[in-house]
Amino acid sequence: MTSKATWIVLLAVCATTVPIFARQEGKTNGIRRLYLEPFTTKAESEKLRADVASELRKLASILVVPSEANADLILGGGGEIWVRGYRSLNPRSERSPSNGTPVYDGFLSVELRDKNGETLWSYLATPGTTSSDVSKDLARRIAKHLAEGLNQAAPPRTASLPQPSTVLNGAGATFPNPVYAKWFTNYRRENPSVEINYDAVGSEAGVRKLLAGDADFAASDSPEAIRDLAPREQEKYLLFPSVVGAVVPIVNIPGLPNDISLTPEALAGIYLGEIKKWNDPLLRQANRGIHLPDLDIVVIHRGDGSGTSYAWTDYLSQTSLEWRTRIGTDLSPKWPTGRAATGNEGVAQLVKELGGSIGYVEFIYALQNHLSFAKVRNRNGEFVAGGLESMAIAASQSVQIHDDFKVSIVDAPGAGAYPIASFTWFIIPVRIADDAKRNALTGFLKWMLGPGQPQAAALGYLALPKNIVSREQDSIGRIH
Repeated sequence: MTSKATWIVLLAVCATTVPIFARQEGKTNGIRRLYLEPFTTKAESEKLRADVASELRKLASILVVPSEANADLILGGGGEIWVRGYRSLNPRSERSPSNGTPVYDGFLSVELRDKNGETLWSYLATPGTTSSDVSKDLARRIAKHLAEGLNQAAPPRTASLPQPSTVLNGAGATFPNPVYAKWFTNYRRENPSVEINYDAVGSEAGVRKLLAGDADFAASDSPEAIRDLAPREQEKYLLFPSVVGAVVPIVNIPGLPNDISLTPEALAGIYLGEIKKWNDPLLRQANRGIHLPDLDIVVIHRGDGSGTSYAWTDYLSQTSLEWRTRIGTDLSPKWPTGRAATGNEGVAQLVKELGGSIGYVEFIYALQNHLSFAKVRNRNGEFVAGGLESMAIAASQSVQIHDDFKVSIVDAPGAGAYPIASFTWFIIPVRIADDAKRNALTGFLKWMLGPGQPQAAALGYLALPKNIVSREQDSIGRIH
């Protein structure tokens, strides 16, 4: 990546001495005041601050105020935006000149908090692929989604159960680790007597720790993890969906500023070892107008037992008969080709280092590591990129959810649906003999389904559909 390609617009979002207000009962004027936190000064930061403030002032339900002391709500966050390259102004040119149209990448994690520091709403703003004014583009996106968020009542704070000082130990999936780390930290702030430690060792290793009694709970992106590892133990555990995430194919093709598109046939062919070059005819057919180089494809996959691999192979199994017949859906598939890496972080790092490589990671890992991720063809024949909106369409089109909360939403129908979206689950013992641990764990689950959900979007995860939340709240009562 060149110095120009790493041009940073900002490291912390939100700004200016401005506050916002939304409709709320008990307010005489129906408006809530919101303060926009100052952000770290970087290139273009002052322009972004002015553009965000300008867009917010267009909202009738919001009053921007100059002092945090006079505000009811606070908007803040962080992230970075950079220029990945330039799209040529000459359609016949295969080069990407510095005087072409800039191609942006990156993310801004935005959070709305109350005066007590509790997150009421969050959003992950990503720039359009190209934009004549990326600052205004981002400001419009933030204001639009904030207005929608303010119209939704914040979930009630869950009452904390009185309990002694308690430590809970969990282990498992790396897929949701960013949001879990945030949740466990924030829950401890509100409930100082409870500490939750989480070891992101991968789904299979985490479930094995739970089965061995070395963890109080596990986490997996596979709803069949217990069945696969201990079939006779299934009735002893409950599944609780936590958030919706997306697995994205990340690619490192040097000198290519464009986002490429991948069909399920191409992905299966690459991971079966049958498609070996980036300029393969099947890849060129889906990327007309993009010069794909005569470069070897370096396949990267997870080496540990992984729920991310489960979601990835679940998608390939549902869209490729050859993959389903030869490999199937598994936490630890027998990969026909490729190099192994550990965790989402390991895959992201290896793809970042190796030119010509392709891997698969959770959405936020691609953003945090400045990696390009491909669009994937969905069931409607559209090439769709991973993102909160496309994940929401997939989740809304999901099949009927059963009482055990086992469901796959890969290759979901619906225009705009991202095809490799998945729930991720906590795995909780039905019987917990230790009263303090049982109360601590059920207390956290109630908090996770309430105040925890609005905290997910800023980290690239989708909050659970409301119908699932209500059913999970009822299911907590089954823990004894």
